[in-house]
Amino acid sequence: MHSRHGHGDNRARAFSLVEMLVALMISSLLLTASLAALDASFKSYKVTTESASSQVVARMVMYRLTTMIRTGEEFGPYPVNPILDPVLVPDPPAIEFVTNRDVDTGEATVVRVERRDAPDGSATPYELWFVQSQTLNGDVVGTPEEHPLIKNVQNITFTLYYDVGPRLRRATIDLTIRPDDLKDAAIGAGLDSPSMRLVTTVAPRRTND
Repeated sequence: MHSRHGHGDNRARAFSLVEMLVALMISSLLLTASLAALDASFKSYKVTTESASSQVVARMVMYRLTTMIRTGEEFGPYPVNPILDPVLVPDPPAIEFVTNRDVDTGEATVVRVERRDAPDGSATPYELWFVQSQTLNGDVVGTPEEHPLIKNVQNITFTLYYDVGPRLRRATIDLTIRPDDLKDAAIGAGLDSPSMRLVTTVAPRRTND
């Protein structure tokens, strides 16, 4: 009797259609979850960096303001009667002072820092502006130089404490800003993103004559 030795089928077994569909579905779910995680991570990073950037800009502006006030003179606006009412909180908030004066020629550089309404559609209501004018014997000469210092201002106040003269004894700046509210950042942080408040008090080194 002749015997035959059976040999197994060496052909590789292919995936069935059902198995392929299941594998594709699992892969799709994993890719969707990964993309969602990456998107959330990117938005969180963007909000954090924008907030840090706003903090850096705000601190630089506050430092610049305190330096100019410390070295400035002839401050304004000032109360009508500094003896009876020595504290002034200008509305709208603004402070003005002379940063450089030439007694011989009568030329002077006058700086004004003021709060302005933000354009329609802005995320915050105000902007802080820098205005520098050249004057000759008290009259403005040429076109003043002006530009925004900070655009995402939630609120700002200048509290000016005067002495007889009137001489400015000290000024308090209270600034509140929000992180830059770009559309992508708003999606990640929402409209209730935290604000940052900076408060400083500075006294001028030179007083008004």
